[in-house]
Amino acid sequence: MVRFLENYSLKSANTFGFDCKTQYYFEFTDSSDLLVFLNSNKSWHDNPLLVLGGGSNFLFTGDFGGLVIRPNIPGIKVLKENRQNVWIEAGAGEIWDEFVQYCVDSGFGGLENLSLIPGTVGAAPVQNIGAYGCEASRCIEEVKGINLNTLEEQSFLAGECRFGYRDSIFKNELKGKFITTSVIFKLDKFPEYILGYGDVDAEVKRLGGVNLQNVRQAVVNIRSVKLPDVKVLGNAGSFFKNPAVEAQFAAELKGVNPGLPVYPAGEGFSKLAAGWLIEHCGWKGFRDGDAGVHDKQALVLVNYGNASGAEIFRLSEKIKKSVFEKFGVTLDREVNVV
Repeated sequence: MVRFLENYSLKSANTFGFDCKTQYYFEFTDSSDLLVFLNSNKSWHDNPLLVLGGGSNFLFTGDFGGLVIRPNIPGIKVLKENRQNVWIEAGAGEIWDEFVQYCVDSGFGGLENLSLIPGTVGAAPVQNIGAYGCEASRCIEEVKGINLNTLEEQSFLAGECRFGYRDSIFKNELKGKFITTSVIFKLDKFPEYILGYGDVDAEVKRLGGVNLQNVRQAVVNIRSVKLPDVKVLGNAGSFFKNPAVEAQFAAELKGVNPGLPVYPAGEGFSKLAAGWLIEHCGWKGFRDGDAGVHDKQALVLVNYGNASGAEIFRLSEKIKKSVFEKFGVTLDREVNVV
C-alpha cells in the first residue's frame, strides 16, 4: 500500500499533537514501493526531506515545506536460532512496544527494559533508544534500508552503525540519506537481566521475582506512573539527554548536591540525571498556557492541548539557560527540532 498526498496534516503523526502540515507526504509498506516512487519522481531531491516513524521524537515548530517519507513496513520473522540466541527481523513500521511484547511473550530477552517506549522499530537504531540501563544497540545485529544517493538497498552491521548515547550514524553522516526498512535483532534465550536502574529491582521483587514478563511489567508500571501517555497528553517522552560530563566535575557537583544521581559513562566521564537538574531549577509542574513541564517527571515537556511547537521550543530554551546558570551544565535536546 502507498499513499502520496499534498498539504498533509501531521497532527496524528507526531506525539506532541501539533497541527502542522507537510507539503508532500509519502507512506509505503514495501521497500520496492519507495524505489518506484523515487525513480518516477526525480524532483524529490529538490525538496527538504524528513523521514518520520511514529513521530515520537520530533518537535515541529511550524509547517514543513518539503517531503515527509514514512516507512510503514510490517512484519516480524525469526531468521535463525541456536541454543543460546535467536535472530529476529522486524519491519520498520512495527510499533516498538508491540515488538518488545512479542519478544517477551516468545521468551526472548534483551529488549524488556525498553518497554513502553513510543515509536516504531525503524526509529530505534536512529536514536539508539534506551532506558533503565539498556540501549537498543545492545541487541541490534543489522540495519537494512535504502540508500537515497544510489537508490539501492544497503545494510549496516552493528559495528558500522557508530552507536552512541542516543546517537548513531543515521543521525549524523546518513541523516536524510538513508531510510531504514527493517532491523535484525539478536536476542537471548537465557537472558542476563539489568535491574540496577531506578526502581526496577524493587518492582520486579514486588511482582514475584525475576523473569522476562516481570521485568517488562515492572518497567511498564514505573513508566506509567512517571510518564504521561502520549495518547492522552501530547509529549515526546524524554525531551533532554542526560548530560555526560567529566567525572571530576560530576563529583564536585555531587559534593554540593548530595541527592544528584550520577552514573558511570565511560573512562573519565559520568552521566547526570537531567530530570533532577531541571526539577531542582524549579521547573517541575511549570505551565505557561498549554506548554508545560510534566508534574511527575521534569524531563518531559508537554502540550496540554493547544500549545505550538514554537512555544515548547521557547520553554526548552528557558530550561536550558536556567540549568546552565545554576549548575554549569549544558543540556542537549533528545528530540529533533523541525
